[in-house]
Amino acid sequence: QFYKLLLGDSRSSMERHITLHSATAIELSCRLSKKYSHLKNPQVSWKRGNETIGNVHKTGNSWNIRLEVLDSSKLGSYSCNLIGEEISSMVHLQLPKIDENKKPIISYEGDTAVMICKSHDYTPLSWTWYMTNRSKQVAINDSLADKYVIDRKPTNVTHLKIRKVTEEDDGVYWCEAAFKLGKSKGKQQLIVLSFLVPLKPFLGVVAEVIVFLTVVFLYELYSKRKVNAEDEKEFDQVEQLKTEEKSGLEKSSARQRR
Repeated sequence: QFYKLLLGDSRSSMERHITLHSATAIELSCRLSKKYSHLKNPQVSWKRGNETIGNVHKTGNSWNIRLEVLDSSKLGSYSCNLIGEEISSMVHLQLPKIDENKKPIISYEGDTAVMICKSHDYTPLSWTWYMTNRSKQVAINDSLADKYVIDRKPTNVTHLKIRKVTEEDDGVYWCEAAFKLGKSKGKQQLIVLSFLVPLKPFLGVVAEVIVFLTVVFLYELYSKRKVNAEDEKEFDQVEQLKTEEKSGLEKSSARQRR
């Protein structure tokens, strides 16, 4: 396979992403833009990271390298650089990307949660699902059919069903697609909510109403007790006055009889 880069032109032609899923031989070509045709003896180097690649073949105005990509160790970013001008073009050799759900999947306790991963244009040899347990990724055992169901049809799509989810199922999940050249992963997040969560606003309002009614009830009770106390005090004062008046009359009558 032959891939060409144009060095020193527009940004779109100065960077390429090449997807590989199986072992292959490829040739990367870096051609110098016409705007640098005034250079008498241009020098171009190929690098992988900071490592300079040897065996660069110059043909006319192009500098080519040939790669035998037999495993994932040959994947990565390669750049061709115009020496002395600080100009470079980049090519990225990568495995097929997994199409994942960017948004968290929200499910309630007792429900069935479904997560999906896809590999567009490329068919994996196999799929594996993992759950993150603290800092480790633990493979999901789909032999536990009462809990997990993994559907792998069609072969470029995988579904993970988790039945009767609980709070323990809350967390990050990974789907791993195995290709001949290596493995590629996609990330999913599952959030498990309690059925009480939707009721929280309602329960909050109910709590506020209960507090309000309690305050009103206590105020009414206090007011009634205060009124009763005042009535009793007034009654006692009236009775005392009556007693004093009666006593005064009795004393007056006694004096008159004398």
